[in-house]
Amino acid sequence: MSKRPNFLFIITDQHRADHLGCYGNPIVRTPHIDGVAARGRRWERFYVANPICMPNRASIMTGRMSSLHGARHNGIALSRNHTTFVELLKDAGYRTGLIGKSHLQSFTGLPATNRFKPQPGLRTPSRRLRDAYKNNRHSPDYDLEKSSTWDRPLAERLDGDFYGFDHVEIATDHGDQASGDYLLWARSKYPGFDNLVGQRNALPDNRIHAPQAWRTAVPEELYSTSWVADRTEAWLGERAAGAEPFFLQMSFPDPHHPFTPPGRYWNMYDPAEIALPASFGKGDLPPIRAMREAMRDGTDPRDNQNPFAVTANEARALIALTYGSITMIDDAIGRVLARLRDLGLADNTVVVFTTDHGDYMGDQGLMLKLLLHYQSIIRVPFIWHDPGAPADGAVERGLASSIDISATILARAGIQPFNGLQGRDLLSTEPPAAIIVEEDSQRTMTGFDRPQRVRTIVTDRYRMSLRQGEDWNELYDLQSDPDEVVNLYAVPGASAVRSDLTETMVHRMIELQDRAPLPAYRA
Repeated sequence: MSKRPNFLFIITDQHRADHLGCYGNPIVRTPHIDGVAARGRRWERFYVANPICMPNRASIMTGRMSSLHGARHNGIALSRNHTTFVELLKDAGYRTGLIGKSHLQSFTGLPATNRFKPQPGLRTPSRRLRDAYKNNRHSPDYDLEKSSTWDRPLAERLDGDFYGFDHVEIATDHGDQASGDYLLWARSKYPGFDNLVGQRNALPDNRIHAPQAWRTAVPEELYSTSWVADRTEAWLGERAAGAEPFFLQMSFPDPHHPFTPPGRYWNMYDPAEIALPASFGKGDLPPIRAMREAMRDGTDPRDNQNPFAVTANEARALIALTYGSITMIDDAIGRVLARLRDLGLADNTVVVFTTDHGDYMGDQGLMLKLLLHYQSIIRVPFIWHDPGAPADGAVERGLASSIDISATILARAGIQPFNGLQGRDLLSTEPPAAIIVEEDSQRTMTGFDRPQRVRTIVTDRYRMSLRQGEDWNELYDLQSDPDEVVNLYAVPGASAVRSDLTETMVHRMIELQDRAPLPAYRA
């Protein structure tokens, strides 16, 4: 193990832990990911630091909580002033590449809903003094992933690396609406590509009737999942003859909604054979009641990023389509792993698999994500296979977090972490007594009349979520109630548990306070 290892870091988007065969799913077919787990080890209780795309991806990159790196919710880019673990790998001589979804910066270009509002009767500060940060990430340097202005490859628009990646080929957005470098490539391969994408160009299908689902006209070979695999294979081929070790992030935009698996993956799974989650239709929290009422009244558009309620048939259909997307990803991973073997790289490449967050996917009768920290949202897969230290399918049951990924990779690469990195090396340290999940929203959603701030603690037995400005909170006994249906927070008999969890939460949050920057002097 003296030779420095390569790393293939595979990340999907919006992929709950139990949507893999190796995590106990009896229907979805993921033989290649399952094979990685069988040769390595998987974490049974791995949690996100934040259950939203941009914040948790930034936490993976920095090994820090979103309250520290500042990308608290979608729409706030990761500052280039924050050190990433990829920069440390590059600094140590690694070749670094990112192929697929980045989402360290915003890609929609839509105006923010939470903006500085001048107050009548008071002098409005100058524009540069309206934020606590003078460099508030609103400059053109943070518009590099903006889809509407993507007229040439990102690599040609960069001055230096991209958060430590010296090779970038980026896909923004999701489903058959993916954009960025991927879209430039697809248009070059098929000049009429724009006439294949989106619901307006969808192929006819009378089998699926569910929100944000259409049978895409994009063929499998032009779909973003295939592009990610194709470009990954090409990059690995270029690295095979090199003397430097490499770190490559292979990042799939799927299985995130819209639900548009192409070709044979569209009808690979029959909705009639999909079992509903045990918690479907259960749960009585105020926003869940509001979403169900909005579905019945037809007042919830169900066509955006906000969570929404679904019928049983809609849930089965969307789960079936999600399984199709996941199997397509698994097939793409199988191609890449075969390429690693053919190039003679497999014996020295650590393969890591995870995702950025989960999806309700029918739990409590909901779809998508945001603000309700059920296990389906905050618990995600994490798989590690090191050919230099095979684990033969070991299962780790201690608590772990997305902030631990960077520390674990750096430790295996033999690189000291930077000051302020909060994660732990999963392979050489004991798990904590609790993990913390943070979430802040920028906009209101069905069932809420204001943006939300939520903090969650998860222990071996319990999950407790506290929120600002609401008269209700959540507490679940995960041993007796794994589906999180019975909220114990206001039950008098649970007061002692609530008190203990609150104290543990405070201690853990103190531990997660910032230790950067380093002091220049003693005083």
